[in-house]
Amino acid sequence: MTWTRRLVLLAVLILWEIGARVGDPNLIAPPSAITRALFTAVLPDADIRNAILIALFEVIVAYVLAIVVGLVLGLAIGSSNLGRRSLYPIVLLLYAIPQVVLLPLFTLGFGIGPAAKIAFGFSHGVFPVLVNTIAGMRNVSPLYLKAAQAMGARRSDILRDVVFPHMVGSFFTGLRLAMTMTLLGVILAELYVSTAGIGYFTKLFAETFDPAPLFALIGTLAIMAIALNELVRVAERRFTRWKYV
Repeated sequence: MTWTRRLVLLAVLILWEIGARVGDPNLIAPPSAITRALFTAVLPDADIRNAILIALFEVIVAYVLAIVVGLVLGLAIGSSNLGRRSLYPIVLLLYAIPQVVLLPLFTLGFGIGPAAKIAFGFSHGVFPVLVNTIAGMRNVSPLYLKAAQAMGARRSDILRDVVFPHMVGSFFTGLRLAMTMTLLGVILAELYVSTAGIGYFTKLFAETFDPAPLFALIGTLAIMAIALNELVRVAERRFTRWKYV
């Protein structure tokens, strides 16, 4: 399978290289030009490097906040029938609202600095964690909870030994979705309210019809997203080792 994936990737790169050289150079760049731009125009530029590091910091902060708030609220809402009946529909309603229409409100409240991008990324990431945590709580049978209480288990023991094993699958699904959505929120905020970040350079390369550094910058963001998702996958395997025994 590994060789199959490598051959498919190689074929895609070859077709991309040929198609880009035949097509309009103002719209798409070949992989060779993108790689060259990455090491000659993107990474050597101190402003772009700083923009990438700042965006990474914003994504991490927003993601951590989304996990903490989403988990706490999810446990609080999902632990009772009253919470699920009264608050869960409200959560789903808020989740259905396209967050991009609220960006002007975030700009008014937080300005155009990192705080607005962190807050907007948080608003994208918190709902997947919250919704999947509540959904995972519904997988816990009330019989298990009553049995644990009857045997004298403390609340912390019940959460660790009964609730968490039943909701861990849904919870990590939420973490994966939250990572993607948090990155999306930060990049959207960068595009619309930033004057010197990744969004600024993305618009600059697009408006000047310079696709090679544009694709190189997009590729850097993609690598960043893959690395963060890989960390989530490692954490998932760490906390669900019993599933692979």
